[in-house]
Amino acid sequence: MPVFKNEDNGTWYVMARYVNWKGERKQKCKRGFATKREAQEWERMFKLQTSSDLDMSFEAFTELYINDVKNRLKENTWLTKEHIIRTKILPYFGKLKISEISTKEIITWQNEMLAYRDEKKKPYSQTYLKTLHNQLSAIFNHAVRYYELRSNPAAKVGNMGREEHKEMLFWTKEEYKKFSFEMMDKPVSFYAFEMLYWCGIREGELLALTPADFNFDKETVTINKSYQRLKGQDVITSPKTKKSNRTIKMPKFLCEEMKEYLGMLYGLKKKDRIFTVTKSYLHHEMDRGAKAAGVKRIRIHDLRHSHISLLIDMGFSAVAIADRVGHESIDITYQYAHLFPSKQIEMAEKLDDLGKGDFEDEKNQKSVYDAGIGGITGRDDGLWKQHHE
Repeated sequence: MPVFKNEDNGTWYVMARYVNWKGERKQKCKRGFATKREAQEWERMFKLQTSSDLDMSFEAFTELYINDVKNRLKENTWLTKEHIIRTKILPYFGKLKISEISTKEIITWQNEMLAYRDEKKKPYSQTYLKTLHNQLSAIFNHAVRYYELRSNPAAKVGNMGREEHKEMLFWTKEEYKKFSFEMMDKPVSFYAFEMLYWCGIREGELLALTPADFNFDKETVTINKSYQRLKGQDVITSPKTKKSNRTIKMPKFLCEEMKEYLGMLYGLKKKDRIFTVTKSYLHHEMDRGAKAAGVKRIRIHDLRHSHISLLIDMGFSAVAIADRVGHESIDITYQYAHLFPSKQIEMAEKLDDLGKGDFEDEKNQKSVYDAGIGGITGRDDGLWKQHHE
């Protein structure tokens, strides 16, 4: 792989030839190196990457990791991972050989993350610290699983931070109705919050809705996509999980409301988004409405919690609720266990009825048996039992 100098601008470039995984001969040109030494170092790392030699730097291996996993993830998920890798991991480990990184370097990095304070003297949250470590460990795990690195030093050290369970807030039906009354002055806000509360859909699912998703004859809305704003562009992706693809039965009043709303949107096409507002807009409207209604401020996502708590209060099972909101039933049971009415007393009473019935039957049978013995022997039942005990 020769290194060349561009005489026009004084920079260096590499012409690299290699064989890809299909056995095809390929050529790669990398330009813009300020010095010959930089070009040669890139050439050396490229050779190690194409041969999967773990003598390479952590930074070079990270490029392999990115090529392997990026296309398997949703764009918004990848952007979050990429930011962590670029700003919190590569500055510390980038130049080190991945095969020589030990637990000592991991501990030093963890201590720096734990010691961080922003301009307001606030540290990273426990959840964020856990996310940072998990991402570093994921890169090492990839090297162990697919490139024969001996072990994962991040796993040996153990995690930092912990999962923080934020308090689950929700509105009662009465609180929501006070809030929705304050939204009536802005139709787009009113109808958006009606869909969020009465269907329990996610914010991204709401913002991706089109007229084609509604079937007013069947009184349903189909959830099969999600909206994201990424790098200044509107991006429509698949929903959060496979279970999130679902068809929701809407209450009749909500069908009428949504018909009314769609009728307000002039020139609307079947595939056009019906809520073209931003997430920021909805958050500002939540502030405005909660303040005007005199109810506690909750997050947009808490409207989903509010819908689920309403269904629990109405007596629906975790399985039925999970199907409606696109969750696994075990998640509903775990996250909302405190909202389900306790069945312990009812269970004990029913078990008592069963046990009492069996006990009475046994008691009656024994009385009949004892009476029979007493009659045959002519002896007093109590004396007979004393004699035979």
